[in-house]
Order: sequence, then structure tokens, then C-alpha cells
Amino acid sequence: MSTLNLTREWDKTFPQSELVNHSKVTFHNRYGIELAADMYVPKDAAGRLPAIAVSGPFGAVKEQSSGLYAQHMAERGFVAIAFDPSFTGESGGEPRRMASPDINTEDFLAAVDFLSNCELVDPKRIGIIGICGFGGMAVNAAALDPRIRATVASTMYDMSKVNVEGYFASEDTPAQRQEKRRALAAQRTKDYASGTYERAGGVVDPLPEDAPWFVKDYHAYYKTSRGYHKRSGNSNDGWNVIGCQSFLNQPLLAWAHEIENPVLLIHGEKAHSRYFSEYAFERMTGMHVVGESAKEGNKELLIIPGASHVDLYDDVAGVIPYDKIEGFFKENLQ
Repeated sequence: MSTLNLTREWDKTFPQSELVNHSKVTFHNRYGIELAADMYVPKDAAGRLPAIAVSGPFGAVKEQSSGLYAQHMAERGFVAIAFDPSFTGESGGEPRRMASPDINTEDFLAAVDFLSNCELVDPKRIGIIGICGFGGMAVNAAALDPRIRATVASTMYDMSKVNVEGYFASEDTPAQRQEKRRALAAQRTKDYASGTYERAGGVVDPLPEDAPWFVKDYHAYYKTSRGYHKRSGNSNDGWNVIGCQSFLNQPLLAWAHEIENPVLLIHGEKAHSRYFSEYAFERMTGMHVVGESAKEGNKELLIIPGASHVDLYDDVAGVIPYDKIEGFFKENLQ
């Protein structure tokens, strides 16, 4: 019996498809944390189908981008679940709004556990999609679990790299990292004394005129009717200040070069974050590419011309390559 309080009404940031049956499901990870997911199943489903687990972006909930991707995949013949990671949204885990390279990677593996035991699913045909920060978690999961037959990372962040180096390696010195460590250590002392965890704040609002363009991009999604959701950390008060501490010394992509199964990295040409996918592609293949699509073996980097980071969150710009994603999974989940 689930201990979670699950919303039953449709409260997504996208319209419900008439081609898909929707239901709520729960499953647990190996740490005993119960996770909440939306399951999307084609209405004409027959027999055991290939399945896809979707999560992300980092700080978002399943009612936002991940649910949209999952519903689109169900329209195209897959069983798909969009899940809230541990400590987030409707999923369990205390304290709230914490992140972990280990536990959040485990969340993907737990989703595979669930799908492998679902009567609707062929357990030999399971893939995953990670969006933004959960793109990095998805690649890490693929390096750990060969049951994941194919992986898509869309507009990915490497949360280890950005925490260690800052954006564009702007904080990539030992002294700067030590400053971060001291600040987080001091915050931990403060939080323990207060009995609460101070929040870092979500996407800045109101938006300063001099905000970087990618912050304006985030604001246009998380802080407007386009993508706002009441359970989304990015739409509200964000992560705990110490929430990402463990990313400072736990590199997510350390073993990406040993992923044997296919991986598709998708990124916008104009995205501030494009270099994360280029770095991941290089980690997997040894090929250094900048600003262009590339393929080496069963690893592919697809650059979407003119697209920004947030353009791959929803259908507003109409640039998410659903046909490509469908073809990738149908080819590799046979």
C-alpha cells in the first residue's frame, strides 16, 4: 500500500492526450524511498510493449517536461512513466529538496526494476530519457545498468561538472572549490542548529533587467503559465542550500566510456549548456566536437539548429525531435 499522497486530477503543464491512458503508479528504490510516477499507456496497447522511464529537469516535477516526453512516447507505442526523483514532488524521502548523484541515479534503476516487473512491459526492451540535470543521471545509470538498452539525454547538464567548475569553468580553481566547501560546511552547522534546511531559491523572480539570457530562458518556462507548477522547486523556493554538496566530489560521467548500449544526446545549438552534451559525447567516444552533430558507433550527438536550452523542455518552439527519439528507441529496443 502506498504511503504517498497522490493527486488524482490532471494537473500537468500540458494537455492530456486522447490517444493515451493515464494512471498513477508507485515503486521503491533500494534505499526504501517510495517514488511516484505518472504512467502513460497507448490506448490500443496489445501484448508486452517496449517501455521508457523519464525524469528531469533538475528541480522540476513529472507534471512538467518529463510527463510531456512520456506522453509523446506513449502516443508512439511505448509504455512510458515519468517519475519524481527522491525528495521531490510527490515522491517520498526526507528532508525535501535534497539531491544525490547516487540516489538520483538509483531512482532510474528503480524505475527499470518496476518496468521489468510490469505485466504491460517486455523487460528486455526498456530505455530511459533524462532531461537537463537528469540527463547526466541517465548517462550514469546507463553506465551502471545494462538492463537499460537505450538512453536519451535531452538538453543535459552534468551536475557534477557544473558544481565543481561553475558555468564555463568560471570557478575551476582549487581556491574557488575550497571556498564552496567552506560555505557549505558553515551552512550545515547553521541548518543543524536551526533544525531546518535553508532553501537556495528557485528561478529568480522578478527578473532583473541584466539577468543572463539563459536565466531569462528559465524564467520564461518556470515562472510563467507556460511551465509553472506548485510542486516544482525551480518554480518556487528551489533546492536546499546544501542540497548539491555531494556533487563536488562524485563525478557522474566517470565511467561513461564503458557504456556498451546506444546513447543519443540531444542539445540546442544556442543552449548555454550545450558543452555538457559535447563533453559527455567526448567521454563516451573520445571525439571532441563543438556545435555540430556527430556519431561514433552507437553513440550520437544531435544538435538542434537555433534551439535554446529551454526549447527542449516543451512544445512551444516545436523543436523537440520526437520522430528521431521514436526511431532511436524502436531501432534499439527490438
